[in-house]
Amino acid sequence: MNWDDLKIFLTLARTCRLSEAGKRLKIDHSTVSRRVKALEHSTSTVLFDRQPTGYTLTAAGQELLEYATKMEAIVLQAESNVGQQSERITGPVRIAAPDSIATFAIAGAAQKLCETYPYLQVEILANSQRYSLSKREADFMISVSRPKTGRLKIQKITDVSLHLYASEDFVASSPKFNTIYDLKKVRGIAYVQDLIPSEEFDYVPMLSPDFCAHLTSTSVHLQAEAISNGAGVGVMHDFMAKNYTNLVQILPEEFTLTKTLWGVVHEDYADITRIKTVSRTIIEHIQSNLND
Repeated sequence: MNWDDLKIFLTLARTCRLSEAGKRLKIDHSTVSRRVKALEHSTSTVLFDRQPTGYTLTAAGQELLEYATKMEAIVLQAESNVGQQSERITGPVRIAAPDSIATFAIAGAAQKLCETYPYLQVEILANSQRYSLSKREADFMISVSRPKTGRLKIQKITDVSLHLYASEDFVASSPKFNTIYDLKKVRGIAYVQDLIPSEEFDYVPMLSPDFCAHLTSTSVHLQAEAISNGAGVGVMHDFMAKNYTNLVQILPEEFTLTKTLWGVVHEDYADITRIKTVSRTIIEHIQSNLND
């Protein structure tokens, strides 16, 4: 069985579309189709159900996927480790993390990694979308909720705190905040309600039924800028807020959130040198810097 054909099979199984598989592999989609057909011919087995909406694995395809995934992990491990010194760590590592974590916790570590290992390629997916590690959509993930399923290696990184913040000028010009219910008197800033990536980012129900978000955005950075510019009151990570000199906490004795950051890798790829090096460096950087 040809390993190159298996790589194409794996990519199509993960993307479900010829065009997307071809894009990832940097080959023409017709080549993907031809090589998959050749693999099916050599195994005398139909591996995919072909539908207008895409390719889905047959039962035989699912069985082959398990073997091909294990083979891929072995090949990647061999490529990563055999005959390489640490300073020659090469290849891409894709990291997925919420944009706030990516900006304030990963960017510095990524720079350090690139300077230390000039042949390493660090790719950062800075959003709150859920990525599949089993499909190799990401190699290492930082999550604010502990995954409950999958063959994953999970490590607690640290706890982070969130509070209500507003600018000094906004506080000076607003009614005094005595209780959480006073929030109904001021403008609120939060996520767009129907586009919140997951319930972990839905802070409004944790505040007060009287809190009304008048300015909303899918970008945590836009929310932070709006709060700093005096547009209203909103929830921010403390590690973000410390970068704005004009922000003050609002009612910290009444509202404090604590979230746990988890580092997640797939079991099959956790020991690949470049992935292990990148994940360890990022975790250590977060633990050393995020809650300073």
